[in-house]
Amino acid sequence: MRGAQTRKGTDMTREQLKRWIVAACVRAVKTGAQTAIALIGSGAVAITSLDWGQIAFVVATAVVVSLLTSVAGVPEVEEGTSPLAKTNQEA
Repeated sequence: MRGAQTRKGTDMTREQLKRWIVAACVRAVKTGAQTAIALIGSGAVAITSLDWGQIAFVVATAVVVSLLTSVAGVPEVEEGTSPLAKTNQEA
């Protein structure tokens, strides 16, 4: 099998898809870390008094949103093309 095809005629090799998945996951992890840092805030609040459950929920939401946004394209991969938007050049 040369590549995965979608209904729109998209053709992407396994290696290209793997690079896209890795880039999207790295971006999602970075987004989650940035969200956690923003929620934890400054040293004015004791770390033991933070609502860790709420922080985890917001971070998880940010990670999911980042992954969904990556479907539109990830700049780190082939000029930001999405695996759903890449057209088959050989047809």
